[in-house]
Amino acid sequence: MSTENLSVARDGAVATVTIDRPKRLNALDTATIGELRQVFGELGRDDGIRAIVLTGAGEKAFVAGADIAELAELSGPGAERYSAAGQDLMWMIENLGKPVVAAIGGFALGGGLELALACTVRWASPNARLGLPETGLGLVPGFGGTQRLPRLVGRGRALEMILGGEPITADEALGHGLVTRVIEREDLLPEAQSLAAKLAARPAVALRTALKAVGEGANMTPDAAVRLEAALFGVTCASDDAREGCRAFLEKREATFRHR
Repeated sequence: MSTENLSVARDGAVATVTIDRPKRLNALDTATIGELRQVFGELGRDDGIRAIVLTGAGEKAFVAGADIAELAELSGPGAERYSAAGQDLMWMIENLGKPVVAAIGGFALGGGLELALACTVRWASPNARLGLPETGLGLVPGFGGTQRLPRLVGRGRALEMILGGEPITADEALGHGLVTRVIEREDLLPEAQSLAAKLAARPAVALRTALKAVGEGANMTPDAAVRLEAALFGVTCASDDAREGCRAFLEKREATFRHR
């Protein structure tokens, strides 16, 4: 993968994607969004990669938001296209079929928080600050934040964050369920990679169908969602790994999964 603003490292079945624009606090400009779509598209198609860690370079930021210098030059139609491109990226990450762990060190603001919201798991360092400050610029979140944040933390808390625009601390984010762990900065990436490795060792079919059940079921009625769950349960039960997992349990041995 040839990219200017990202670095990609592989360790077994885990890929670590680092947004590498520390002088711009890893801000999301059009080029970086395009590179992220390229990289996640390739990782999504790579059967050898079963879990991904997403992080930002430097000590200050995961992603500090959109590139305001670029944004200030956009017309109305141009801004809409920029928003649609960002939303396409978030949709791709959210529906990749593989777990994506966001390791949030420092600022995750605007598009940076929206990027984290599209991930499967969000862990943060104590110095993390998370927020959607767009209204202070006369804007609204444009990469899905108005939809994902209320579904995660509740309508009232999301509106407080969106309308007020003030970032919250890592501990506040933990209390709201916006992140699920707060880890010291030097341990954050290794811990996130360790989690990704554990997830990558799980049967890929089971992970993919569990992500599908949760993701698609959230937009269904409860009755339709449990019918989807039943159908996906049937899919997993028919997999080679389910048969191996059940045999291993009955035979009191470690399962050998082949991810099919």
